[in-house]
Amino acid sequence: MLTDTHCHLAATEFAVDRDAVLAAAKGVGVASIVVPAVDLASFAAVRDCCARYPGCVPAYGIHPLYLQHAGQADLDCLREWLARAADAAQPVVAVGEIGLDFHMGEADIERQEYFFVEQLKIARDADLPVLLHVRRAVDQVLRNLRRIRVRGGIAHAFNGSRQQAEAFIGLGFKLGFGGAATYRGSKRIRELAASLPLDAVVLETDAPDMPPAWLAGGRNTPAELARINELLAELRGIDASQLARATSTNALAVLPQLLSAD
Repeated sequence: MLTDTHCHLAATEFAVDRDAVLAAAKGVGVASIVVPAVDLASFAAVRDCCARYPGCVPAYGIHPLYLQHAGQADLDCLREWLARAADAAQPVVAVGEIGLDFHMGEADIERQEYFFVEQLKIARDADLPVLLHVRRAVDQVLRNLRRIRVRGGIAHAFNGSRQQAEAFIGLGFKLGFGGAATYRGSKRIRELAASLPLDAVVLETDAPDMPPAWLAGGRNTPAELARINELLAELRGIDASQLARATSTNALAVLPQLLSAD
């Protein structure tokens, strides 16, 4: 059994063949898929996608690169959305995808940090874990997590140092590894994926983004998780089935609402 802890299955890139994409993923052993939103406009699509496909569970949040038109009303809506889902006994696995992204420079640092901090508060109040986007901003994300304690979560697409990895683990987080680790040139990511404690690692695709090396930049899908799992198991020197079991157990430990994915 495999668990894809980060897959944008509700994205328009899957509009024409989503049924086939899910069937292919199930066919290679992907049993559970976490589907995060990126902005308020995507909430309904994520909800409907997860309602349609067994094994899929939603996360709701505002991504740092989707803040162009976001305002206080979006934060209020996120809080209300989580409350309505809880009242309706609808499983919400996490608040996400949220975080910071300084890849394109730090011009929006204050705006990004404001929305990140406010969403951490929402997650804390709802007692939900978070799915973190941390590109070029690991230390800043950690600083905010130390100030506003949440119920752990996952540092998605982790690409930091071992010291930073240990800091996340100490705060109750798992570290997500996927397509980036399949490139021979990604030496730091591969070393961490191979040597971090097994109970700290979870798998992800970030589909349709972050394609593994063998797709040559093409569209990623959750079915690729099986081959990603095999490659990372080889890096760790363990059997692929052992890694699949361990990473699925880790995902459930940090995202307990995955139990509702049936």
